Amino acid sequence: MKAAQGTVVSMHYTLTDDSGAVLDSSRGGEPLNYLHGHSNIIPGLEKALEGAAAGFKSKVTVAPAEAYGEKNPEAIFEAPREHFPPDMKLEVGARVSADGPNGPITFVIVNLTETGAVLDANHPLAGKTLHFDVEITEVRTATKEEIEHGHVHGEGGHHH
Repeated sequence: MKAAQGTVVSMHYTLTDDSGAVLDSSRGGEPLNYLHGHSNIIPGLEKALEGAAAGFKSKVTVAPAEAYGEKNPEAIFEAPREHFPPDMKLEVGARVSADGPNGPITFVIVNLTETGAVLDANHPLAGKTLHFDVEITEVRTATKEEIEHGHVHGEGGHHH
């Protein structure tokens, strides 16, 4: 069976950046399962796996536009100290969350200022070219329920 709309693809992957640093990997654990054709994974990777069958191995390079997008300069801004919980220690690299119009938004503190902190709401992988080393272990037909829900169901039902 081949990866197509309405199939569940299981794959192992290792994700690296341009410098070769490993950002994420499923090796040594369970493979990643995703519902093909439902935007469960980044577009560039989904496109590369279209029509692939179990045993398929590939190195896929995905440009930012087909991954997490370019960095949006408007998503980097300064927030005054009073916008943070009084007991929170502000430090570079710390993640903070705020309620956005569509649910929680995570920001990373990228700089500290005299009056607060500079926050970056971009996805941590925005602006990066991603390199995937993938191996498809299985392709199966999705269940009716998985297609209705638009995502794969884990062992023994629903996990959220």
